[in-house]
Amino acid sequence: MISTMSLVALGGAIGAAMRFLVGVGVMRLSGPAEFPMAIITVNVIGSFLMGVFVVAAAHKGLNHLSPFVMTGILGGFTTFSAFSLETVTLIERGQIAHAGAYMALSVGLSIGGLMLGLWIARGVFA
Repeated sequence: MISTMSLVALGGAIGAAMRFLVGVGVMRLSGPAEFPMAIITVNVIGSFLMGVFVVAAAHKGLNHLSPFVMTGILGGFTTFSAFSLETVTLIERGQIAHAGAYMALSVGLSIGGLMLGLWIARGVFA
């Protein structure tokens, strides 16, 4: 358990560093913008890499690397990749209504949670 947690932590550090570097690179290429291009770039790349790894792991017997790669590296890079994988898994299982609810609830409740956090923190720290 400790070794798995260490791999997740190491992967998370790698993924977070990669997210920072990609963000800086996108900002340097595109310049400051009103649209969050760096974040969408990270989300798309992370989701793509999650798809590649899931198939590669299944075909090459690399599932033992999932905590390091999926939870650690890709989770540190972007949790959107995990969201994307769960959504597509539900769709592939034919659970379209569950996928729609998962998407709506994930986005809606996450934005609501952030807004609630802002509201409470502004009340406390204002």
